[in-house]
Amino acid sequence: MKVKHVKNKLDRIRAVLSSQTTLVLATAGEDSLPRSTPLFFIADDGLRLYWFSSRSSLHSSNCARNPKVSIAISKDASRWQQIQGVQMQGSVSLVTDRSLRNAIASAYSARFQLGNLFAFTIRRSSLYCFTPSWVRYLDNSRRFGYKFELNLPADHSGSLILRNFLTILSPGTSIKRESH
Repeated sequence: MKVKHVKNKLDRIRAVLSSQTTLVLATAGEDSLPRSTPLFFIADDGLRLYWFSSRSSLHSSNCARNPKVSIAISKDASRWQQIQGVQMQGSVSLVTDRSLRNAIASAYSARFQLGNLFAFTIRRSSLYCFTPSWVRYLDNSRRFGYKFELNLPADHSGSLILRNFLTILSPGTSIKRESH
C-alpha cells in the first residue's frame, strides 16, 4: 500500500473526528452487559480521543475494570447516502501527565466554548484517553457500504509512531481493501 494512499485514508478519518463533537463509548458492565454512553471529545493527530468524566460514573468504572472498549462517531444523517463515520476498538487509560492534561483541558474548553463555567467541573473530573488499535471508516456518500479498515500497531502510543507510520507503513499495520 502506498504511503500517499495511507495518508489519504488517515486524513478521511481525521476529518470525521475533527468535524464531530460527540462519541458513543461502548463498555462492558460488571454483569457483562453492554453500555453505550455519549460523550464530548477531542482528538489528536494520532487518532487518540480524549474526554473528561467522573471516575464514579458507570462508564468510567467499566473502563477501570476492563479498558478494552469500542467507540462510534458519525455525522447526523436523514438519508442513507449521508451516513459517514468511524468505528474504533482500542483501550482507555487515565491521563496523569499534568502538562498534557492542561493542554487538553484548554483545547476542550475552547472547542466546546465552556469558558470559566465548567472550569471547576473539569478540575474535579478525570481525563481519559482512548488509543485505537482498529478503525473502520464508513462513507455511503461514495457508494452504499463503502468502508475501509486500519489495524494499528500494538505500540501505537504516540504521534512519533504515527508520523513514522505515515512515512513508512509499519510492519504491525495492515489496511483492508475498500469494500465494493
